[in-house]
Amino acid sequence: MLKSRTRWVVKETDRVKAQELAVALNIAPLTAALLVNRGFDTVETARYFLFEENQSFHDPFLLKDMDKLVNRVKEAIDSQEPILIFGDYDADGVSSTTVMMRVLLDLGANVDYYIPNRFTEGYGPNEPAFRQAAENGVGLIITVDTGISALHEADVAKEIGIDLIITDHHEPGPVLPDAYAIVHPKLEDSVYPFKELAGVGVAFKVAHALYGFVPEEILEIACIGTIADLVSLTDENRLIAKKGIQQMKKTENFGLRALLSLTKTELPAISEETIGFSIGPRINAAGRLGSADPAVQLLLTNDREEAMMLAEEIDGLNKERQALVSSIADEAIAEVEANYPISENHVLVIGKEGWNSGVIGIVASRLVEKFYRPTIVFSYDKEKGLAKGSARSIQGFDLFKNLSTCRDILPHFGGHPMAAGMTLKIEDVDTLRARLNTLAREQLTEKDLVPITQIDLEVNLNEVSVQSISEMGKLAPYGIDNPKPKVLIKDAQISTMRKIGANQNHLKLTLANEDGSLDGIGFNLGSLHEEISPISSLSVIGELSINEWNNMRKPQIFLQDLAVKSWQLFDIRGLRRHEKLPEMVPAEETKWILFGSTYEENFRPYGQDQVIKVETEEEANMIELDGQNIVLLDLPPSMNLLKTLFSGKKPARVYVHFYKENSDFFSTMPTREHFKWFYAFLAKKGPFDLNRYGEELAKYRGWTKETIEFMSQVFFDLEFVKINNGFISLEKNVPKRDLSESKTYQNKQATFTLENELLYSSYEQLKSWFDQFIQGSVQNEEAISTWI
Repeated sequence: MLKSRTRWVVKETDRVKAQELAVALNIAPLTAALLVNRGFDTVETARYFLFEENQSFHDPFLLKDMDKLVNRVKEAIDSQEPILIFGDYDADGVSSTTVMMRVLLDLGANVDYYIPNRFTEGYGPNEPAFRQAAENGVGLIITVDTGISALHEADVAKEIGIDLIITDHHEPGPVLPDAYAIVHPKLEDSVYPFKELAGVGVAFKVAHALYGFVPEEILEIACIGTIADLVSLTDENRLIAKKGIQQMKKTENFGLRALLSLTKTELPAISEETIGFSIGPRINAAGRLGSADPAVQLLLTNDREEAMMLAEEIDGLNKERQALVSSIADEAIAEVEANYPISENHVLVIGKEGWNSGVIGIVASRLVEKFYRPTIVFSYDKEKGLAKGSARSIQGFDLFKNLSTCRDILPHFGGHPMAAGMTLKIEDVDTLRARLNTLAREQLTEKDLVPITQIDLEVNLNEVSVQSISEMGKLAPYGIDNPKPKVLIKDAQISTMRKIGANQNHLKLTLANEDGSLDGIGFNLGSLHEEISPISSLSVIGELSINEWNNMRKPQIFLQDLAVKSWQLFDIRGLRRHEKLPEMVPAEETKWILFGSTYEENFRPYGQDQVIKVETEEEANMIELDGQNIVLLDLPPSMNLLKTLFSGKKPARVYVHFYKENSDFFSTMPTREHFKWFYAFLAKKGPFDLNRYGEELAKYRGWTKETIEFMSQVFFDLEFVKINNGFISLEKNVPKRDLSESKTYQNKQATFTLENELLYSSYEQLKSWFDQFIQGSVQNEEAISTWI
């Protein structure tokens, strides 16, 4: 058995609906099944999802207060009243600010932007910034990607004569700011048909409303925040992302081209992964380590040289951010393991003075990946007595909902079910930890605390082809609620398997069955090579792709996890260096079995303090093997002892070493002709001195001395001879008896058979022998139960 690292949850497919879609839309069954599993189970919804020419953007005036916003902005443009765009410092906030600036500048507005400093001002609108704006003559402030929680700041704006328009997408609280207008898709009385817009999505709707048409040229900016902010990539967000990526592939934006050049990305190769892993993190880096202004300037500049200079600055900040994250994450992991073990904590809440508040969100994500617990990471400012935190969650624990129950100690917080930010007094952190852990214990089961991998589809090898994988790409761009498809291939045979890479840390294999074959590559899975026996039925999950090399295109799967549901046999019978054994066998859940005392000293020095000696069938029957890795160190004295040890039990793996220093298998097993000749020899020669002439006789016959001694002992057992001081002579008038009646002959024959079946059998023969006695050798349903 090989346990998967996560819980595999496979979606069930309505094959009838999938077949209907495949026929109606002329698509592969694989693509049709994926669409059905994602909720696009009618021809109309599937067609709308796949083909953007059938899609259109929703009417922006369905958003509440959009008409008020448009009228107020046009009024400000007509009078050249100063407008301030108040943004946020992450990629969504930066792209939102950029979109609004581009539109208002294009419409002739007197506009500027302001993004607060994460470290000196914190998240969201703040009173000093508003008062400074008023002193500068600003009469209208428009927030983007922020502001829905700014109750106090809205009151300040009204007091100082500023009209405040809030555009945001974060979860609204029970009380809304008293603003001039609030444009937000999630308001309780909103009739807007799509609730999951990113901040930049709301800004894009404002642009649509201001222009009176869809400004497709700014979709390349709108798609950055939409993808980077991890909102649902369905409906209108999917259209923003899909059209935005198409626009970016032909971009003339100097800032984007500079970033793409730095990351060595060719325009035709741009995808959602380019934005999620290259552009987004670099734009985020500016606001995480200092001011986000360079990121906005980068996207707005019309100067090629300035664009390259700003791109290099942001790239340098991203490298600094990566090093910082790694260092803090190491400290945070050590803190959890030392003081907040996951056995006692359903929610991890940790903090430290000096941790950079700009990267603690990424650190929280790292901790969720490692420990699979909802996590809040704080940066403490002991001078102010404040803890600034960032949170990430797991499936089944709604962060926003649970944090909302702690509003009495959370003066500032906001976010989503899976992510949140907050500020509170350091003295209240322990209270928050205790409350959240109480809530989590009520809401999360032990099963919920095991990492989940959601699998879209179980596929057969004959369904996987270059054509089907290529067509599956129509589901892109991938993201939240439309993830890159993960597939399960169950119980395939292993055609080839080897470790690759400079450090042999990657796994390359080929899966095969009667339906076909498929190459697989598993990065950083090389260690599993020793945990998979060559004839195991292997189940794998991963992402399908097309491997293009040397003008050849072949389907392949990027392996993410592997499992073997039945017990496995590992053949290490030829190993002579016993000190290598601990390297080949898992340290945990392993039992080392020794059948006799002969080789006890051979295995004692290498760390096997728990070697179990099994000498009787009663002892063998009492040993628990279920779920264990069993190492058979030496050859058992009998097949029955081995049968008793394994009968009706469920080991996970069996490692057969079966060490024996001198084998009897290749020594001569005398035939009846051998015995007949030796008997005649003794009849003719009379008493024979075995000690003196036994070796000469053996050489004369081409035998070994052990053969002579063995036949002599068999004759003695049968009372055919008497042996006295090394002299052997025949007894007289002895009745006929069969050789098999001799105990010595029986033991020799049994040892010969034992070695033949256990030491010198093939791997397949040995596996078949064990299969007769190990319970559930072919079907271990417990191992597969988490896949459904």
